[in-house]
Amino acid sequence: MPGSFTTRIKRLWYQAQERAIVDGVSRKTASLRKTSITDATPTAGPPVIHDHGSVLGALGLFTVLLGAALPLIDFFIVNVALPTIDRDLAAGPALLELVVAGYGLTYAVLLVLGGRLGDMFGRRRLFLVGMAAFGVTSLACGLAPTAWALVGARVAQGGAAALMLPQVLATIQSATAGPRRAKALSLYGATAGLAMVAGQILGGVLVAADIAGSGWRAIFLVNVPVALIGLFLAVRSVPETRSQRPAPIDVPGTVLLAVALVTLLAPLTEGRAAGWPAWTWVSLAAFPVAAYAFLRVERRADREGRTPLVPPSLFALITLRRGLALLVPFGIGFGGFMFMIAVALQQGLRMGAITAGLALVPMAVAFFGASLAGPRLIRRYGSLLVTAGAVIQAAGVVLLILAVRSDWPALTVLDLLPGVALAGLGQGFQLPVIVRIVLSDIPAERAGVGGGVMVTTQQSALALGVATLGSLFLSLSTSMGMGDALAITLLVQLGLVVLTGLLSLRLPRAIG
Repeated sequence: MPGSFTTRIKRLWYQAQERAIVDGVSRKTASLRKTSITDATPTAGPPVIHDHGSVLGALGLFTVLLGAALPLIDFFIVNVALPTIDRDLAAGPALLELVVAGYGLTYAVLLVLGGRLGDMFGRRRLFLVGMAAFGVTSLACGLAPTAWALVGARVAQGGAAALMLPQVLATIQSATAGPRRAKALSLYGATAGLAMVAGQILGGVLVAADIAGSGWRAIFLVNVPVALIGLFLAVRSVPETRSQRPAPIDVPGTVLLAVALVTLLAPLTEGRAAGWPAWTWVSLAAFPVAAYAFLRVERRADREGRTPLVPPSLFALITLRRGLALLVPFGIGFGGFMFMIAVALQQGLRMGAITAGLALVPMAVAFFGASLAGPRLIRRYGSLLVTAGAVIQAAGVVLLILAVRSDWPALTVLDLLPGVALAGLGQGFQLPVIVRIVLSDIPAERAGVGGGVMVTTQQSALALGVATLGSLFLSLSTSMGMGDALAITLLVQLGLVVLTGLLSLRLPRAIG
């Protein structure tokens, strides 16, 4: 290429499909871009342009994974703090549900839009904006004077999380390749699982510690210094990437997706606490209509050459379609279990917040160990690792059912240890692999929307698990006691684990 050693190398650019990297394109050769792109073969696909140095290093990966952990930790961290929040703010069951649901709903509804905005304006920029907003809204949650103020702050916090989280996967997809990408995606899956378990452990510790008399407020205030550290690291270590041909915002698709998710999740989350008023049934009836309208609008936009919010062509990818099908029952079971175990241990067994949180430490340790071993096992066994993980998790759930049936109400943390450890081990073999499968064939130019679709599915499934399994558990506990209710709900979760295992048999054996 022309240019001397004093020429400042500005950008690296390459064809997305062929990955033929051009070593250095200086400002003097910028005029070649148009002709080079025009001369590309039709099969090469649109070029993807990254700034020079758009490689995600170890510190950058740590930083974006920190950004991935924060939203998931905050979805679960409130579970063990709900009784304390109720006492302090006189919230009541309905408002407590909104503290959880307000965050989860906003988070799920805006995730795909957050991915699209990152494609348009730059993923690093949106990551920084989301991280800063997450810190500010966490401060608002920690200082909330009333229950309604806390609900409003949680809604805003969910919106901030939706700006930040999709940029994590999109940055990994765009700024890594080959074995580095595979390792980064495995670490993302491990981080997601650990964050969900660690959220309740950390929540229990912070509530029990009552730092400077802050009580439950510490579970939100702790995010502020973490967000500041994340911002400092992101400015120094996260490269800027964006789609070369960003699509405009699909307003009809965005609105209809929001309506579909709200009409499903809002009544399921609030219905039991509110006594199932008429609006909940109207909302549930409206869900299939909104979902069908969303699909129609997206397909029509695709046919007319416009870019829909969720391109239907993405679902032509077998890995994405089948991976998402596994993520739904896995997420429902995980979200429901984490909610009902927190309630059962604190309200049923009268454990303190810290004891209830520490009861899940074996799950976190086992999950972490499985996640570390996962990349080596994936190379050898491929997607069969997901099947094996489902079998191990099922064994753990069975042990939990037997412990509850035989030892309740004298159940101790040691009685729970074998079951939660096996369940965590099985989940650690599943989630990181499912994440890799879903994202394995998504092209780099669609990294933002692909990551948004996956995280939206995951978050919606977690919220659906809290709404369905959590409501079932609470409803049964009023009529038959908390021990029997927990055992029956665990049986339902066992069915979801079995379904995940059966669906995993349809996955491609090799994982890219």
